Amino acid sequence: MLFQADLSGSQPEECRKLFWNSSEQVREEVRDYADQLFDRCFGARNRVDELIRAHARNWSIERMAAVDRNILRLAVAELLVGETPPTVVIDEAIEIARKYGTEKSPEFVNGILDSIRIELERSPDEHSNGSH
Repeated sequence: MLFQADLSGSQPEECRKLFWNSSEQVREEVRDYADQLFDRCFGARNRVDELIRAHARNWSIERMAAVDRNILRLAVAELLVGETPPTVVIDEAIEIARKYGTEKSPEFVNGILDSIRIELERSPDEHSNGSH
């Protein structure tokens, strides 16, 4: 859904509807969790993109591969909420990058996310709940 919203510029509800209409049947709890992640990421997109820009040295977010950009967005939104341990978030993002990105995607995603993780750990109150 994030990839679709990013490339099409469509509104979140339109992306959600198209995604679920074209997807195979999934368990309700999987669908609910996917929707929750999408909403979290989309709702905090300004703060998420701000963090990515600050840590993606020599890369504008617009120049990043769309797959990498959206993997980063999803992971950063998760890091901001703090429900999942950062190492798990980063490991999962690397695995997704390995599967769907380029040969260099896992290293690229890891470097940016680890840098963001360090910043968030240094000042957790400033970044809590994605409320920026």
